[in-house]
Amino acid sequence: MKKPIKRSKLRLLVGKVYYTIKRYFYWYFSKTVFAEKLHENQMPNEIFTHKTMLLRELKDIDMWIQHNKVKNLKIAIKKINRIIINPGEVFSYWRQIGNTTKKKGYVDGMVLQDGKVVSGTGGGLCQLSNLIFWITLHSPLTVIERWRHGYDVFPDIKRKQPFGSGATCGYPNIDLQIKNNTKQKFQLVFEVSKTHLIGRLLSNKKTNVKYKIIEKNHIIRNEWWGGYTRNNEIHREAFDTKTGHGLDDEFITKNNAIMMYNPLLEQSNR
Repeated sequence: MKKPIKRSKLRLLVGKVYYTIKRYFYWYFSKTVFAEKLHENQMPNEIFTHKTMLLRELKDIDMWIQHNKVKNLKIAIKKINRIIINPGEVFSYWRQIGNTTKKKGYVDGMVLQDGKVVSGTGGGLCQLSNLIFWITLHSPLTVIERWRHGYDVFPDIKRKQPFGSGATCGYPNIDLQIKNNTKQKFQLVFEVSKTHLIGRLLSNKKTNVKYKIIEKNHIIRNEWWGGYTRNNEIHREAFDTKTGHGLDDEFITKNNAIMMYNPLLEQSNR
């Protein structure tokens, strides 16, 4: 993996303006049909459900920043809760949620910037995009845009999902987009409980396929420039729900991330 490039503030500003204009042009002038409709009723068939903890004790991270994250999540899910993705439509995470401004009620939450935890307005919404990506991998829906996390910030304490199975987000350019290439309708439903962020994918029809997400070719490298990187591949196995027979082993994505902690255990003096 190449050594990280530190770009000037001017270069970052010019790039942000350029890609923001390009993103807005795509959202509002392309022929893409975006999912927009929120339906009051929930569809009858559950495809997949997953939940993630809202608050975790992390080293050197104040809890107030996580409590603020919960406030931001509650605001964001109002824009996408019970959204219908019809056949041929594309769900765009940021097009539907919009910019996370203080005027809308967003507060300073946890943001990962260059591998460091900082506070920023609307911070913490990566937990929601991670959840949507994970749910989508367990369905016939197709991910057409997903950005991997460039840094591995926290060790695998109580990790239940493979490394690199999430999707980072940053308005408006680092988007998560999902297309419905099937002939059935799907619906995303969300809830913020006292302890968890809960996501459900529903449909108007049942599906006959179940999916299992697995990690392959995981390796940690000591790079020539002095840091450690973590690399793997994410694959998806499909199974027939009636027979249990395997149907497919699909490559999903490759991950390369710079580790922000030492992967080696310190030697004990005992």
